[in-house]
Amino acid sequence: MTSPVLEQVQAALATVNDPEIKRPITELNMVDTLQIDDTGMVRVRVLLTVAGCPLRDKITRDVTAAVSRVPGVTGVDLELGVMTAEQRAGLQEVLRDGKAQREIPFAQPGSLTKVYAVASGKGGVGKSSVTVNLALAMAAQGMKVGIVDADIYGHSVPAMLGVADTRPTQVEDLIMPVPTPSGVSVISIGMLKPRRDQVVAWRGPMLDRALVQMLADVYWGDLDALFLDLPPGTGDIAISLGQHLPNAEIVVVTTPQEAAAEVAERAGTMASMMHQRVIGVLENMSWLPCPHCTAEGKEHRLEVFGAGGGARVAGTLSQRFGYDVPLLGEIPLDLALREGGDTGRPIVESDPDSPAGALLHAVARRLAGRGRGLAGMQLGLTPTAHS
Repeated sequence: MTSPVLEQVQAALATVNDPEIKRPITELNMVDTLQIDDTGMVRVRVLLTVAGCPLRDKITRDVTAAVSRVPGVTGVDLELGVMTAEQRAGLQEVLRDGKAQREIPFAQPGSLTKVYAVASGKGGVGKSSVTVNLALAMAAQGMKVGIVDADIYGHSVPAMLGVADTRPTQVEDLIMPVPTPSGVSVISIGMLKPRRDQVVAWRGPMLDRALVQMLADVYWGDLDALFLDLPPGTGDIAISLGQHLPNAEIVVVTTPQEAAAEVAERAGTMASMMHQRVIGVLENMSWLPCPHCTAEGKEHRLEVFGAGGGARVAGTLSQRFGYDVPLLGEIPLDLALREGGDTGRPIVESDPDSPAGALLHAVARRLAGRGRGLAGMQLGLTPTAHS
């Protein structure tokens, strides 16, 4: 077959991304052999990172479709192989850009990834639901988004995304985050356990090590935004986050009642103690639309859990820190919001025009539109002595 057709096939293969690594398979040296005979039949062998690659069918579909679109190609004969240990080591070096040491890419000077940590003072306020929905809403804007489920004891994010039983692929000692249909990549300690029902019973040093592993040993690629779902309270993970990611911006989630608001203020204060900026407060479960009034075309809000908690937290933190901590929104109680978390279809996807879905999309747009501040950034400046 003529060289121009071969070049077009090679160009077509370069448009196919590995679904986990999200980089072209040609760049990752996954195309092992490529042949085209005089009849236009293309024979290509693609190497998978591991034998049990969970997305081998997608790679097959994408390669076949891309090559079939090239003029002059009459058919595609695709064979899937598996990388050798040496080839995986080479791939790991490519992914780490030749760096052998473990480092957290989001903490490096010049990182353009916005890091959002979602915190709460107590459990049960819907922090994980908020994290997942904000991440998916940003992804819907065309951004590359990842989620770290840092709630080590209460890891629920994978189930909310419909990937609770999926295990990440490992290339040597580098872990691939699990992709989801929405395009968001996720990693959770729950995905690294031998069994889904196994209990995590760790203390301080182990918790810190787990957080570092999910940040440094996972290949995240070029992300626009990374969300971390933190455990409730002001414990070890919150401290470790401040040490390892001082540039993280904090979103505090609370509910309207006084008890929740008071402890939410502590979560925000903890972030400030770690020199992180609190960029807003979200009040969840704010109100319930009265079903009778809604049926009559009227609006009547039932404040099931009281009112004003979110505004109180925002006001207190603003006064305490000396800068504006806005109330980002009040998320209503919505059956679809709960159902979406159970079925793996969050409300920003399943019902984006609902009051809760629309508000979460609006908050995501507001966060994405913020400029990057200098708080926590390493500027790479070195003091010099003057003679």
